Amino acid sequence: MLKQYRLRDYNFILVFLLMLISFIGVLLVGSAEESLQTKQFLGCIAGFILMIIISFIDYSWILNFYWIIYIINIGLLLFVFVAGRTAKGAARWIQIGGENGFQFQPTELSKILLILFFAMFFMKHKNDLNSFKTIVKAIVLILIPVFFIFSQPDLKNTITITILFCVLFYVAGLSYKIIGRILLIVVPAILIVLGLIIYTDIPIVDDYQKDRIMTFLNSDEEEYSDSHMQQNNSVTAIGSGQLTGKGLNNSSVISSNKGNFVAEIQNDFIFAVAGEELGFIGCFCIIMILFLITFMCVITGLRAKDIAGQIICCGMAALVSIQSFINICVATGLLPNTGTPLPFVSYGLTSVISLYIGMGFVLNVSLQRKKHDEKLVNKKLLYKY
Repeated sequence: MLKQYRLRDYNFILVFLLMLISFIGVLLVGSAEESLQTKQFLGCIAGFILMIIISFIDYSWILNFYWIIYIINIGLLLFVFVAGRTAKGAARWIQIGGENGFQFQPTELSKILLILFFAMFFMKHKNDLNSFKTIVKAIVLILIPVFFIFSQPDLKNTITITILFCVLFYVAGLSYKIIGRILLIVVPAILIVLGLIIYTDIPIVDDYQKDRIMTFLNSDEEEYSDSHMQQNNSVTAIGSGQLTGKGLNNSSVISSNKGNFVAEIQNDFIFAVAGEELGFIGCFCIIMILFLITFMCVITGLRAKDIAGQIICCGMAALVSIQSFINICVATGLLPNTGTPLPFVSYGLTSVISLYIGMGFVLNVSLQRKKHDEKLVNKKLLYKY
């Protein structure tokens, strides 16, 4: 469970990047909604402590309980339907500590638990990964939690987890031939489903989800102009910051942030706050930090001692990059509004803490990479002589 690690092997660069992006996030959340800044700060502290603790626990030992992890994940998702709190037509939250407590969103933790589960699952089946039986089994195992998440309803996390699963399967070593065959089926299926959503009244998704899609596709039509205004205001806010921004907590009366022209600006549209108050330079720095975090996870995965470590690291890299891409595209009007948070920046205690937990496993993989590197060096020396 616990091993002796060398302090010099600790990935302090990744830790620094996580602290830096979280610090920026706390400042932006405080500017968007001052009353939430303390909660966001405490969430980051709690997540950081959990990350450090987890980073010293052997991930291989934890993965031995991968079926228990899967069952816990399904149990949490089911519990939402039994005792979950409904808001805006969706039951996604569990209230902890009464009205004065906090909300826990199992779906955010589910992403991390699924990465851990499939890291071990794919390692166990690495010799028959491309067999029909293993592929079907893996698809069934992901469809169960995806179904529960979709039923909440939560379309954004359904899409995120589906993409994440595809990345995990690819990293595990899925054959390119099989990937090609799957794409030949999946791509037309997606287009057919999208066509049914747009041109028919078949209830594939909820009305508000369909409205978001139609708003994005028909933004110029008067029927959808009000719904599209939020994204327009977000784009305007980002552009108004120009190169250096208006400054944090500025009191400009025409500010999209202070003027409440954008709803959920502390969460879904936090990038609009960054654009308006920190400008192009601030937005560029946020994107670069998130890119470097993703890059560090991938590099750590390439140096992992086994395929499970690779999947954990690449899974976390994919999660951060997917959510960052979607959030920024929504804020800039390139994608329909999904409600996806910007990792480590948007307000959301469950999201921040869950991401920190995932990064704790990445750090532990990093601590064990030296053994793998030494084996590679020995092999090179053996081939040389």
